[in-house]
Amino acid sequence: MVGVISDGSAVLGLGNIGAQAAMPVMEGKSILFKQFGQLDAFPICLDTQEPAAIVTAVQQIAPSFGGINLEDIASPKCFEIEATLKKTLNIPVFHDDQHGTAVVVAAGLINALKLVHKSINQIKIVLNGPGAAGTAIIKMLQNLGVTNIIAADQFGILRADNPNSQTHKREIAATTNPENITGQLTDALVNADVFVGVSVAEALTPEMIRTMATDPIIFALANPIPEVMPEIAITAGAAIIATGRSDYPNQINNVLAFPGIFAGASKCGRLKSMKP
Repeated sequence: MVGVISDGSAVLGLGNIGAQAAMPVMEGKSILFKQFGQLDAFPICLDTQEPAAIVTAVQQIAPSFGGINLEDIASPKCFEIEATLKKTLNIPVFHDDQHGTAVVVAAGLINALKLVHKSINQIKIVLNGPGAAGTAIIKMLQNLGVTNIIAADQFGILRADNPNSQTHKREIAATTNPENITGQLTDALVNADVFVGVSVAEALTPEMIRTMATDPIIFALANPIPEVMPEIAITAGAAIIATGRSDYPNQINNVLAFPGIFAGASKCGRLKSMKP
């Protein structure tokens, strides 16, 4: 049994709508666990948005579950909550907004690079929206061998010398933007091979795409309205365009990964517990 835990602070496409309004989304997530991972899941929406209170509540109900899936909890508190629960619980703890999304983006990029004949250690990637998903995506792509990633938020390109950034954004800045480029998203995208958007609707314009490198790859994953619509991206010269939506080709959505990952984690947990 998986506990699907949310405080309703960052519900996809809806924002901070609170615990009660988030319940239908968590019910839907539980159905996805059953449909694609053959796992029973139960939605739990907590009427608090304080990290310490969330941690305590999950710790107290954890004996009822074989795993915890954190869902739609805003950054940066989601990082603290996940790290604490991983240290203190003896069951799998997974934040699919982070890790599920990172896995499918990585898989999509590996396949896309084969089609445009580019090497993962030679490309320039620009990621817009370094929140929970964006942070995990950056870390996973770096583990795959990407050395040139630039992250941008609503204020512009993340830089290591900006003391006003949130802690997780300063950590990102310390390992990205190797050429120390300054400015906005428009500046970052010049000669970029890949755009990864986990941000807001219509953040990417055709003019920006035209400044990218040959055969640009566009992953516009904001939902329900992507950073750029596929037909616009193709007209602007995109070689490959993917969205998080199921009504377009090339869907990149964490539902493609998290049920199976969690099923595997759950099985490994059971097997470990059976060892003498």
